[in-house]
Amino acid sequence: MLIGYARLSTTHQDLAGQLDALAKAGVDESRTFVDKKSGSTMAREGWDALLAFARPTDTIVVYTLDRVGRSVLSVLQTIADLRANGIGIKTLADPIPVDTTAEGGPMAELAIVLLTLFAQMELTFNKERAAHARAVAASQGRQVGRPSVVDPKVLQYAIHLRDTGSTMGEIAAATKLSRATLYRHLPPRPEAAPTASGIQASR
Repeated sequence: MLIGYARLSTTHQDLAGQLDALAKAGVDESRTFVDKKSGSTMAREGWDALLAFARPTDTIVVYTLDRVGRSVLSVLQTIADLRANGIGIKTLADPIPVDTTAEGGPMAELAIVLLTLFAQMELTFNKERAAHARAVAASQGRQVGRPSVVDPKVLQYAIHLRDTGSTMGEIAAATKLSRATLYRHLPPRPEAAPTASGIQASR
């Protein structure tokens, strides 16, 4: 029996495309399991339900191998666990096709390792590119990340309180903003212009 699995992630947000590919591969919709959560968490209700449903001689069909796990070790361990239970894995869109139910010898094993490694490298490179883009934006004074949801009038009030000597705790209490939000949104303090007495004292 073919069992489908689709998962969103930071690099594969097209869930409809995955489901369409699974359907075209002959996977019945009633035997397709989905996880719609993205991010680093591996708590996947859809995957857990799939494992409870799958039986020996079944084949799990995924769009690409990185749908199975988020690292080389996790993918290899998952494949090993499935094999131990007589369950196979087949991918649809990987540049090197993977089908653990077919006898492919050492080259099939190498394909699994390479594809998983490439997927992990892509994730790492994406994170590095995003970090670089944030650093460049910050150095140019541009907004980094999501747009601010702080009311400009509240922020202006917070700046006024800070510049008139209020502590961060007092500002947080007066504006109902957290300290983290204040530290993130308050601009640097303006440098005070040197006074005549200060200039005289420095001579």
